[in-house]
Amino acid sequence: MPNVTLVDVAAGSTSETSLSDAVFGVKPNRHLLYEAVKHYRSRQHRGTHATKNRAAVRGGGAKPWRQKGTGRARVGSTRTPLWRKGGTVFGPQPRDYSFKLNAKVQKGALCSALSLRASEGAVTVVNALTVEKPSTKALKTQLESWGALPARTLVIDLKPAEALYLSARNLERVEVRSAGSVSTYDVLHARRIIMSEEAAQSLETRLAK
Repeated sequence: MPNVTLVDVAAGSTSETSLSDAVFGVKPNRHLLYEAVKHYRSRQHRGTHATKNRAAVRGGGAKPWRQKGTGRARVGSTRTPLWRKGGTVFGPQPRDYSFKLNAKVQKGALCSALSLRASEGAVTVVNALTVEKPSTKALKTQLESWGALPARTLVIDLKPAEALYLSARNLERVEVRSAGSVSTYDVLHARRIIMSEEAAQSLETRLAK
């Protein structure tokens, strides 16, 4: 079972705790990680790019000249793609880039990501992530004392309090996620992971099934 640092916030002391092998001790599967990150990024792609084809370009209703007898090539509209200011052929159109990824694959990828960070010694568990009032300075000082900053840090709590979100939103390298919404991309994007004991237990219960 992987051992990680356990921080007692009230006492200001550190010790070690063991995490589940099924979630934090599996052999990382690089292909699952690749698929999960691609799936996440595809869902962030808005896909609103668009170009106008000859039907969407304004004008061009009248035939420029008669079909025969002018000596020039026949043409039916000034908005033909062959002309300047004409429509675009096979240009990008709005589309949905997302694709389906099986739940089992997503679960395996998240376990691989968590296990990878645990094997690197980048996971720290704290007994409680209590923030009484929003304070960016106080949260920054606390994260620095745990050795998280200045590295990119992911803070995971079972149900993060609003004060925690408000404290972290001005810290450029800190992201806050709930245990139920954390993704493989979030874990891989961060270099240090700080999670509460409740969040660790929730992840073990959900992913070990």
